[in-house]
Amino acid sequence: MATGTSVSSVLASNHDRQEAASNSAQSDAAAAPVVSGAPGSGSVPSASPPAVGLHREPMYNWQATKSSLKERFAFLFNNELLSDVRFIVGKGRQAQRIPAHKFVLAAGSAVFDAMFNGGMATTSTEIELPDVEPAAFLSLLRFLYSDEVHIGPETVMTTLYTAKKYAVPALEGHCVEFLTKHLRADNAFMLLTQARLFDEPQLASLCLDTIDKSTADAINAEGFTDIDLDTLCAVLERDTLSIRENRLFGAVVRWAEAECYRQQLPPTSENKQKVLGKALPLIRFPLMTVEEFAAGPAQSGILFDREVVNLFLHFTVNPKPRVDYIDRPRCCLRGEECCINRFQQVESRWGYSGTSDRIRFNVNRRICIVGFGLYGSIHGPTDYQVNIQIIESDKRLTLGQNDTGFSCDGTANTFRVMFKEPVEILPNVSYTACATLKGPDSHYGTKGLKKVTHESVTGSKTTFLFFSSPGNNNGTSVEDGQIPEIIYYN
Repeated sequence: MATGTSVSSVLASNHDRQEAASNSAQSDAAAAPVVSGAPGSGSVPSASPPAVGLHREPMYNWQATKSSLKERFAFLFNNELLSDVRFIVGKGRQAQRIPAHKFVLAAGSAVFDAMFNGGMATTSTEIELPDVEPAAFLSLLRFLYSDEVHIGPETVMTTLYTAKKYAVPALEGHCVEFLTKHLRADNAFMLLTQARLFDEPQLASLCLDTIDKSTADAINAEGFTDIDLDTLCAVLERDTLSIRENRLFGAVVRWAEAECYRQQLPPTSENKQKVLGKALPLIRFPLMTVEEFAAGPAQSGILFDREVVNLFLHFTVNPKPRVDYIDRPRCCLRGEECCINRFQQVESRWGYSGTSDRIRFNVNRRICIVGFGLYGSIHGPTDYQVNIQIIESDKRLTLGQNDTGFSCDGTANTFRVMFKEPVEILPNVSYTACATLKGPDSHYGTKGLKKVTHESVTGSKTTFLFFSSPGNNNGTSVEDGQIPEIIYYN
């Protein structure tokens, strides 16, 4: 099975030498023929497996030497003794004849039960399985005969395939547990592809978590360029990747070059754009700085000229043109997005003259702020230019900012303005939220609250305490003004 080969080689390289040698020895022992005359032998690889199995003189009274049912059935594993079916497993010169016992197989697998006892049961005593690896089939049979699990980095994926084919979920679970134990950033993408192929959602979720935590290491691994388009899209859709967008774009370009090679296309800009297809709109170009965009995507040839122009305008002018790319930050966080509103009522009008609206706050627990909700125009649909910042008050250190813009519809609603990266907020430290707007008079909030507590769906409570910010302030205070909402993740 082609998928098993690439996976096994990487898994083996990720083990220390001693463990890999031990696992390989187990796999080889299962697949290799046992020395003639030893109980349990019978796998004989040949270019054309003989039509008749190996004949051996049965051990007289062998049952008396086995003290338990498990020992007796284990003795019959891969043994011609009492066997009533033989499997020709694998293809060509690698094929092996493996004896088995219908009763044992039917008792452990619904697929085998249907094969031997169902309405369309086979009457053949020899069954060809060209799509199954002999070592994996032996691992399956060993499990059915004795509950013993013999898997290693060289056989785990083919054994998982075989366990699924013959509906043996307990062995599937052992394979997934083995893969999970050896999951790392450098094989996460490869295992994610296999998890999606074999419909293993638990393993896929663990792979995605690993990619979230170590995105840079994961995309630099060899397996990243081997994933399929759907897997690439599933990753690019995530809000929780921990990497700058320009570096993610560079990795996507490498994937496109590899995909051109797989499709036997010249790696031109047009062909890269073609093979990326639905993945291209999932790259969040607005999260880049104008310098990052100019140095990479703008010169790549993958974007149309009009898209390059629109994105440059998005970075530099107001009102900003509409772009068909997501501007939501990749928060590197898990859990629900939360939002608190510190005002109880909305009024008109609030003017702007180039001075920042500011409000100080602290929280009782660690959070990451991803943006603000701001009020818009009282004069109908309008575009605003805005700079948002979070400053650590005592150190006067700017922790995050974004020069951007937003469009409003003239209602008293709030409008989301996001940071390019989440800003970490620590408990019981004083911070200042700042927003400098350029545009017409807006709505503003009144009847402000000094203390706002938000309880998440998981039951965790986050408490904000607000304080007026002295000095250069456009008038915002605890009681009224701008910056009504703070958007954050726990």
